Amino acid sequence: MAKKKQTITNAMRMLKAAGIPYEELEYEADEVGDSFGEKIAELTGMPPEMSFKTLVIRGDKNGIAVACIPVKNEVDLKKLAKLTGDKKAEMIHVKELLGLTGYIRGGVSPIGMKKHYPTYVDASGEGLEKIAVSGGVCGVTLIMKPQDLQKAVNCVFADIVKE
Repeated sequence: MAKKKQTITNAMRMLKAAGIPYEELEYEADEVGDSFGEKIAELTGMPPEMSFKTLVIRGDKNGIAVACIPVKNEVDLKKLAKLTGDKKAEMIHVKELLGLTGYIRGGVSPIGMKKHYPTYVDASGEGLEKIAVSGGVCGVTLIMKPQDLQKAVNCVFADIVKE
């Protein structure tokens, strides 16, 4: 029987090149369905408060930004717009994801996008021992210290979720 080829993503390449430690967890992407984040947390065994989803936002003045929030939460676009210096912000359309980030829906990682965008991670992640983000494809999650994520993407930790 053939050995399964190990998945190497752009996010992993960037972390390795920068000498930033991470763990990778693979899961069966076919089992995910609609509630991406929560189902992935369940499949990987990571608590939902440590599993972060990556959202891509467009501000009316300053353009594209990235938000990473716990999978059970919803982004507060007003808080995010204030942080980015915009009057308002909205989620980009799913059709724009690949062109802007190089990633597809369900596999968007804050690490290794086509272009570096301002990145904001919810403040709840800053004090965690570990944080889980997408590895850049459906089926791979990367786990690292929040400070290592900050080194990788130069993110800002801020309160960006709805109460």
